[in-house]
Amino acid sequence: MTINIRQEVSADHRAVFELVQRAFENSEHTDHQEQYLVEKLRQSAAFIPELSLVAEIDHQLVGYILLTRIDIVDDDNQAHQSLALAPIAVLPEFQDQGIGGKLIVTAHQIAKELGFGSVILLGHAAYYPKFGYQAASKYAINMPFDVPDENCMAIELHPGSLTDVKGMVVYPKEFGIA
Repeated sequence: MTINIRQEVSADHRAVFELVQRAFENSEHTDHQEQYLVEKLRQSAAFIPELSLVAEIDHQLVGYILLTRIDIVDDDNQAHQSLALAPIAVLPEFQDQGIGGKLIVTAHQIAKELGFGSVILLGHAAYYPKFGYQAASKYAINMPFDVPDENCMAIELHPGSLTDVKGMVVYPKEFGIA
């Protein structure tokens, strides 16, 4: 099975919408609006086209990942740019085959090449640490909502990139987080 990871193009939008919807339809901890979030983020200043990636097998889209700009704002109101990983989606029949991992690794590499130093996410505590994610609290980075500490994670794409960064994650308005 050959997995091709590439940048999303506008012709993929409909298939990505359906893929994200299907990937999350049976998930517990979701509002089932991820596909709409993707559409909103594509129109936002937070969107980085190079970090909107699809995975395909035999020309069928089977996975998707999106990293968008966020800020981490400290007590002095200084903003430090980072990225949010949200969402990552793999069609149910293609899960547990390494597709999500390949999307994450590829997205991290592109983000590094673009000069980004870190990624923040809210996700499964048992999954993301295998890619280097650690509790965001280790870096004194907080989320703007109540969620278990083990589900809020961060990774330094460049060693030390979060050394002097701490504060509250500020998501783009498209996330709908007040």
